[in-house]
Amino acid sequence: MQVFLQTLVGGLSLGAVYALVALGFALVYRTMGLVNFAHADVLMIGAYVASTFTMSEHLPFAVAVIAAIVITGLIGLVIERMLRPLEGKDFDLMLIGTIGFGIVLEALATLIWGATGRAVPSPVSSGPLHFLGASIPTYDLVVVGIAVAAMVALTLFLERTRHGIAMQAVAMDYDAASAAGINVGRSNAIAFAIGAGLAALAGALVGPLLYVSPSMGGTIGVDGFAAAILGGFGSIPGAVIGGVVMGLLSSFSAGHFHGYSDLVTFIVFAALVMIRPTGVFGERTVSRA
Repeated sequence: MQVFLQTLVGGLSLGAVYALVALGFALVYRTMGLVNFAHADVLMIGAYVASTFTMSEHLPFAVAVIAAIVITGLIGLVIERMLRPLEGKDFDLMLIGTIGFGIVLEALATLIWGATGRAVPSPVSSGPLHFLGASIPTYDLVVVGIAVAAMVALTLFLERTRHGIAMQAVAMDYDAASAAGINVGRSNAIAFAIGAGLAALAGALVGPLLYVSPSMGGTIGVDGFAAAILGGFGSIPGAVIGGVVMGLLSSFSAGHFHGYSDLVTFIVFAALVMIRPTGVFGERTVSRA
């Protein structure tokens, strides 16, 4: 029972991070019909920025995370602005452009912070909580709480604000939204900025759990991408469900299959996708290919 509880909380913590990554993928895909392959590297930049502000500048963790979100949000705006001339003209070049931005960001991180990476201390100084004999790291619960708060805030933005409703309209029907006078370019820019901010939040949260390095975005990005597929690419609730499933799957696989955990995770993921190729919440989204 103790092992089960600890694995469950660890899986939920990891799943919360995957869900944030998947939400970033889903937002950009819903508005532009584009998979942003630079997303994982934006996460890595967010992790480095947050860790630098906490370890070198000794800023409070919350301030460092906000700074990372702002900086990566600006990176998202730059990516969208650079890709905007290609929108509706050359979809393949837009995809290649996001891959290129990812390569540039990884090279930039290596240049600034080096290739060796860094271990980030936990921002929570209190000891683990004890429940039913299980020892649960406090930081895991903090990660889940922050991720849930971010998801609620994103949902309220999409459902209750003018810009959020405009983004929903663009996702549902690009031509109709454009004809109705919605500024599609601005909607896309907001989607990129929020997606990058979510990636930065995920990177900042996962830094103390894993190891911050220029290549860290690869593994987390793949799992976040898988979470988005599992939930139904482009679906906001699907990204959350997919992230939680992938987190639990990774955690329990690591606990029971050790060296084969990645293989087991992939096999189960492949089986789930074969059963339901469109994901849990597969839905109609924008396609401008």
